[in-house]
Amino acid sequence: MTEGDGGDDGDASAGDEEPTSDDGDELTYADAGVDIDASEAATAALIGAVGEGEGDYAGLLDIGDRYLALATDGVGTKLLVAEALGDYSTVGIDCIAMNVNDLVAAGVRPVAFVDYLAVDEPDERFAEQVGEGLARGAELADMELVGGETAVMPDVIRGLDLAGTCAGLAAKEAVFDGAARPGDALVGWESSGIHSNGLTLAREAATREHAYADPCPFEGYETVGEALLEPTRIYTDLLDPMREHGVRGAAHVTGGGWTNLTRLGANRYVVEDAFDPQPVFEFVQSEGSVSDEEMHRTFNMGTGFVAALDPDDAASLADETDGRVIGRVEEGEGDEGSVAIRGLEL
Repeated sequence: MTEGDGGDDGDASAGDEEPTSDDGDELTYADAGVDIDASEAATAALIGAVGEGEGDYAGLLDIGDRYLALATDGVGTKLLVAEALGDYSTVGIDCIAMNVNDLVAAGVRPVAFVDYLAVDEPDERFAEQVGEGLARGAELADMELVGGETAVMPDVIRGLDLAGTCAGLAAKEAVFDGAARPGDALVGWESSGIHSNGLTLAREAATREHAYADPCPFEGYETVGEALLEPTRIYTDLLDPMREHGVRGAAHVTGGGWTNLTRLGANRYVVEDAFDPQPVFEFVQSEGSVSDEEMHRTFNMGTGFVAALDPDDAASLADETDGRVIGRVEEGEGDEGSVAIRGLEL
């Protein structure tokens, strides 16, 4: 069983109520309602009950000369922003992206996707918008959308929840071994914004002094909500170049922020030239009085995907894919790994 890492971690079916806190207090993800440590403990308990499987970002099943890989994830509380604006046109892209990117991080090509939409009551308008987003996401990921399920459960769901499962295939030698080595270089690729994790914290910060429909205080978006709804970037196009350049392991920077790099092994990951955070991150941090450390433990902060590989191949990979050599891997201390970024030790 693989460790869950995306789709926020909050309750996507919580209607239109917003989390509350005293204005001006420093916000943390736990204060907003998502305790990462508690979530990881619960995940460990689940894995302990059902057993550990092969794979990290995706579950791998040996089918002879290839692996069949499966990943499942949802959109999380980003759906509440879509609900508030009455705009569900992009959340299907997020649903596809959060699953597909986990397969790419494992070195697996996504081939098919099924979605699960749970609602309190059927509504043709938002169902059509969700479907259009799913179709667009599948197109961007270059895979087939093969089916899904819509469940009407008014006693369970308030509003809607959207999740899905992605299947992928890879030759055994093509799958990344997932372990970075001291001396490796780190190549990073820019995110499109907040993506689809940390929205419980972002929503609370953004709505302290604003409504989702308020004019956006920075360029690029008409409203605050539109900035939060910027769809998650899909990284399928990186798969072939990463294989060609001998990438050892990759990290999808989702739930847990930059600590995701430690999933590549108990090393010290020194990040010296990450992409600059988009203005939405500065807005969330300022509005919520969120510390630098909490921001980097929750959000991608401008860099959504990272790969570890031999330093001799790093510059070439970065040049071919609009990436950037962002740092290096050093010998770690202990058995958990750490990340050094922007003067922080995570």
